[in-house]
Amino acid sequence: MTTVTTRTVEYPADNLTMIGYLALPAGAGRRPAVLIGPEGMGLSDVERRRAEALAELGYVALAFDLHGGRYLEDPEEMLARCMPLLADPDRMRGIGHAALDVLRAEPRADLDRTAALGYGTGGAVALELGRDGVDLRAIATVNALTTGRPGEAARIRCPVWAGVGSEDPIMPPAQRNAFTEEMRAAGIDWRLVVYGGALHAFHHPPVDHAVPPGVGYHPRHAQRAWRDIVDLLAECLPVTN
Repeated sequence: MTTVTTRTVEYPADNLTMIGYLALPAGAGRRPAVLIGPEGMGLSDVERRRAEALAELGYVALAFDLHGGRYLEDPEEMLARCMPLLADPDRMRGIGHAALDVLRAEPRADLDRTAALGYGTGGAVALELGRDGVDLRAIATVNALTTGRPGEAARIRCPVWAGVGSEDPIMPPAQRNAFTEEMRAAGIDWRLVVYGGALHAFHHPPVDHAVPPGVGYHPRHAQRAWRDIVDLLAECLPVTN
């Protein structure tokens, strides 16, 4: 196994002190860089492990924070924080840009080869960075078929991959249709993968606290979605040295 280096990083965003998790691949040269956004509960070991997995593949990876170092186990508290955030594209962009600034300040990050990956609320942040015209090579989202302000999707400058469970009540067919129509109208290179039988947050291993209805882990599809994301990065952001 390739040795990776990890550390926490503090930075300001959304009037909070965020605590992200940076994973660096072995070696000393510049590498393509990936932002990783967490589900609405916040940054956890799930995203930290994904940052490490991407570093193993040769990427500089930053798992960013949503809640100032907090993980919101209470579904009501999580929704009270996330619903206003999801309704405010400018706040989401602020959180995304702050994390992107941290990633781009890392000397080993290749500033010309950056991607954004996110789950749930973190995926909505990734999409808003694209709609804000950020120079990204790829955007990947799971459970985040959020639509933006009219016309702004045309500012997305890279391929977009999205994954969702067929039985996800939070991202139902009507939401899927709205998202795909936005991508089509904007002329984006987009893909949507619907994983049969999967619920919301199907990629996330079980947790030891309450979760909202319609949430459930699907290990087989979780592995498939991760492979799909890695394939997207290999296509759009190949590690060449």
